[in-house]
Amino acid sequence: MPEKILVVEDEIALQETLAYNLKKEGYVVEVTGDGRSALEISRKLKPDLIVLDIMLPEMDGFEVARTLRKEMSTAILMLTARDDEIDRVVGLEVGADDYLTKPFSMRELLARVKAQLRRARILREEMGKSPESEPPHETISFDNLTINLTRREVTLNDKIVQLKPKEYELLQFFAEHRRQMLTREFILERVWGWDFIGDSRTVDVHVRWLRQKIEVNSSEPKRIVTVRGGGYRFEG
Repeated sequence: MPEKILVVEDEIALQETLAYNLKKEGYVVEVTGDGRSALEISRKLKPDLIVLDIMLPEMDGFEVARTLRKEMSTAILMLTARDDEIDRVVGLEVGADDYLTKPFSMRELLARVKAQLRRARILREEMGKSPESEPPHETISFDNLTINLTRREVTLNDKIVQLKPKEYELLQFFAEHRRQMLTREFILERVWGWDFIGDSRTVDVHVRWLRQKIEVNSSEPKRIVTVRGGGYRFEG
């Protein structure tokens, strides 16, 4: 079944170009030009990916992403007209999975679309496995923190910690490399994949989210330690 993509872009020429090229790749494509209708269509369509511009009438892309993240886990690729770091950081913080700065080549956009959809498929397949076929639960524990590798579930003080898929993958990677100094570039390659087109700021944002969820005091982390001039080290 063809994957569904919602394009949210108010510049008609670009909207039509994106829709044309995505349809050529075999995707089912819906388009809209404002934030409020993007929410309505997303709730009805349940797209596999949303290509979301930041500057939109009615409601900007940041608010759209923030709202959708509370309701669904659909992959979001944000488009920004400026190469400002603040746009990229805010986009990641409100729940975007990737970002692309205008102007961009259609080849690059299609590569990112395919990468995000591939990750979404893998996640769906893992979540759809029958419980009866699961092996005995394999866990990694560090005092009051437990990572259940079979269920992709994390508990802290016996309470489930709500993690986004990439936060979980990052924590598992840290746990499997306990007390090793890991550079941001190495983490980015292993957790996000060699085909991810982004920078190390992505790692910093996700580390900050993780610290807020698993550290006693996220401003003075004891589990995920920053190595000055190097990267991060997980102490457990």
